[in-house]
Amino acid sequence: MRYLVSVIDDKSSPGSTDRQPLISEFNDRLIADGYWVFAGGLADTDAATVVDNRGDQTVVTDGPFLESKEYLAGVWVWEAPDLDVALELATEASKVCDRKIEVRPFL
Repeated sequence: MRYLVSVIDDKSSPGSTDRQPLISEFNDRLIADGYWVFAGGLADTDAATVVDNRGDQTVVTDGPFLESKEYLAGVWVWEAPDLDVALELATEASKVCDRKIEVRPFL
């Protein structure tokens, strides 16, 4: 089963910025163990654009979709046999990234 693994940062109490070597090691292990599908960090929320075309007119706004201290800082997509394995990996990812992690299965 595939899981979307979201890295959540907090503007009022951000995670450490010196984590890239640890994250790279973790990613290498995910690849070696066959869990890796995709990963990517995201630009700051100042670079976000929201497009809403649900009404009669398209509305394009700068910034994230809502005002919040927390924001999506990056994502992984993992292939894991079950949620327990994904949560074990997420526990390690949270420590490695020094950030909250959300795990959500794909439908």
